[in-house]
Amino acid sequence: MRILIATDAFPPVCGGSGWSTYELAKGLRARGHDVLVAHVTAGASREPAEYDGFRPIPLASWAPPVPFVRNYFGNERLYRRAGSRLAALAREMHADVVHAQHLRSGPAAVLAGEAAGIPVVCTVRDYWPVCYWSDLIWTHAADTLCPACSVGMMTRCLRPHAGALWPIGLPAIPYMRANLARKRRALAASDAVVAVSTVIARDLRERAPELADRRIETIPNPVDVAGLRAEADGRPRPLDVPYALFVGKLAPNKGVMKLVDALARARLDWPLIVVGDGPDRPELERAMRAGGHDVRFTGWLAREDVLGWLRHAGLLAFPSHGPESLSRVLLEASALGVPIAAMDTGGTRDIVIHEDTGLVSADARRLGDDIARLRADEALRRRLGDAARRRVERTFDAGAVVARLETLYDDVCRARSAARAPGERRR
Repeated sequence: MRILIATDAFPPVCGGSGWSTYELAKGLRARGHDVLVAHVTAGASREPAEYDGFRPIPLASWAPPVPFVRNYFGNERLYRRAGSRLAALAREMHADVVHAQHLRSGPAAVLAGEAAGIPVVCTVRDYWPVCYWSDLIWTHAADTLCPACSVGMMTRCLRPHAGALWPIGLPAIPYMRANLARKRRALAASDAVVAVSTVIARDLRERAPELADRRIETIPNPVDVAGLRAEADGRPRPLDVPYALFVGKLAPNKGVMKLVDALARARLDWPLIVVGDGPDRPELERAMRAGGHDVRFTGWLAREDVLGWLRHAGLLAFPSHGPESLSRVLLEASALGVPIAAMDTGGTRDIVIHEDTGLVSADARRLGDDIARLRADEALRRRLGDAARRRVERTFDAGAVVARLETLYDDVCRARSAARAPGERRR
């Protein structure tokens, strides 16, 4: 097949969604498909970096550094421009299907599919169709997530994002609601939606009535298990003593401040290595020093260095505040057999099965108990790590995931062909 992938992010500089998109593109290429990647961004256009033979075509739209105005330029205006260019690319390569990967590329791809007369599949990796901030967090002070994007809840969720100036943002609420409605209508106009976890699929059905008749498939992010292990096995041990590990952005949605109470509860006598950076780092460093914990911050690291820390970790601590759709860190740790103590948010239980492939807890106190259990019980660590390795091989390996997507592509192409009027030709 000829597949046009539209994405918001791609390696080498990206987060989990970009790496998942790369694994998809690589997996499709390995199975003999022609793959073209287009990188939809809001900001200055730049020459894309080649990565593993892929050189994404940049589809950028300028956006001013002004709240809400920036969002309009990076969404509504970008959709039209990027959609037109994606349609041209689809015609040029005679694409069979467009597969969009995130919040900017999704609506643009739907416009492109309508213009080029080809089916569109949209992957949803977080809550961008149903939450303006994409994370369902209405306050960082509560563990509960936003029940719905009503006017009242939007008034409340503005406060942690805008701080003391939040009243100035109130007139933007009609735009925020219209923005979400437009995204949902675009998603509903796609030929199929891929939710990366069972929780994302459930919440889309419950929170987006526009998708009531749309096909939603739960297909996880792919992981090149053999490639990941080969790359990680070649990395030297970064520390000559056992250690626990956290990997991720140091931000409220990742729940990093929960690590303070968890470590105090666990009485961990291993160092905790924190790989990542973000706005919560200064506060986390102060709190860890005050608690007398041995915590070492590395900042952001290159992917190969992160894999080195993962490969040799004694355990992975995974706190979370927001709903993790399907954490790539958990997938990679599982593939490497690292024992996991995780908090129960979002799609975490799709990866970590309590007492089988890891330990899952409901709060920071019990997370600390699970960290202590793993530290004290080498046999438990080995059993959970081995089971996690086997589960990733069965469920998340790129070969199995890409095969499911191939079936979906075939289905939407056949459905589109059957629906096309006799004698109608693709534009």
